[in-house]
Amino acid sequence: MSYPSPFFEPSAVARPDALAILHLKRDLLTPTLLRTYDDEQLGYAEGKVTTTRYGNYPHSTLIGQPWGSQVKASLVDTGTRGRVGLHLGKGKKRKRGGSSSSPADERPVLEDNNNVEPTTGDREAAQLPEVKEAKAAVPAPTGFCHLLPPTPEIWTASLPHRTQVVYTPDYSYILQRLRVTPGASIIEAGAGSGSFTHAAARAVFNGSDDASADGHDGYAQEPTRAREARGKVWSFEFHEQRVRKLESEIHGHGLKGIVTITHRDVYQDGFSIENSASTVSIYASAVFLDLPAPWLALKHLTRDPSSPLHPLTSVHLCTFSPCIEQVQRTVSALRSLGWLDIEMVELSAQRIEVRRDRIGLQEEGLRGVNATPANVDEAIVRLREVEGRDRSYHHGMTTKAQNDGLGS
Repeated sequence: MSYPSPFFEPSAVARPDALAILHLKRDLLTPTLLRTYDDEQLGYAEGKVTTTRYGNYPHSTLIGQPWGSQVKASLVDTGTRGRVGLHLGKGKKRKRGGSSSSPADERPVLEDNNNVEPTTGDREAAQLPEVKEAKAAVPAPTGFCHLLPPTPEIWTASLPHRTQVVYTPDYSYILQRLRVTPGASIIEAGAGSGSFTHAAARAVFNGSDDASADGHDGYAQEPTRAREARGKVWSFEFHEQRVRKLESEIHGHGLKGIVTITHRDVYQDGFSIENSASTVSIYASAVFLDLPAPWLALKHLTRDPSSPLHPLTSVHLCTFSPCIEQVQRTVSALRSLGWLDIEMVELSAQRIEVRRDRIGLQEEGLRGVNATPANVDEAIVRLREVEGRDRSYHHGMTTKAQNDGLGS
């Protein structure tokens, strides 16, 4: 049974084959795909286990738990982990100067088939060891984690870094300035680790039932209104290994119907998408370029017949650059290509220091106290006290002068 992506519609409890985040401490979060079987073939008797420095967590203790639950660590029996590693060619040491291949490396590997637990026949074909029934987990005396549902913000804080990422304060402001709304189509160049990709997918998602549809075949044949109503993120990345890893994550997170990843050098080849039938019309109303030289890609973002930009609406473009020299060259290219309302914004984080001010005349004389009246009544009382002291002082001076005159 297929479920909507947990990034869009998280369930009340953690489900199998869904992404979950283990919150271990304030700055340490571990993402994991929940499985009812040991898909990594590590050989734990308890099935699939996520190991951390704060304990071991069998997925059998995580699945079915309400989000936000505190889950205790378990005492894990490693069982046949070493033998499974040798069987798959994972644990052998290589001789110096020897061949990097081994008979175990040439054995077939069982691929993940849409998150379906492999059958006995599949395991025999792949020469994998027979899976025994998972052992019941035994709670450990110490260690716990909190089970969190995935969101773009949590994913940004926990994702494996393959490149520098766009963090939450940055992509929140960028998506707001690009005016990305549900049903919109956005181009992203320089996907990297996928932080902005997940945030953009949530921004364009409009609750469509076909959001989990695979691929984009036939997408060009859909009416414009239907195409725009679905919402789409067209992501481009130059590095092939990062593309494969990001595609795997997008598939595992249930975002394949919203996000399309393309291995492309956009400097040379632009942003066109082609399938077996024809060229796919992107009709993007927003563009985000996280590239070292974004000015080289701007020549493909013009109002020509083959343009990926929406022909009937205004298009907003953002380039993300750390150096002023990159900004200057990008602005020059934008002006030469006819872009309007060009603006540069610098985002910088500043820590806010919160202090408690003790205000009131009753605190007068204490160090660090602002000796001012706390309200009007207190100010009037103080004013009357000052006026009273002033009258007493002048009355005393007048009486002294009169007494001195009589004495002389």
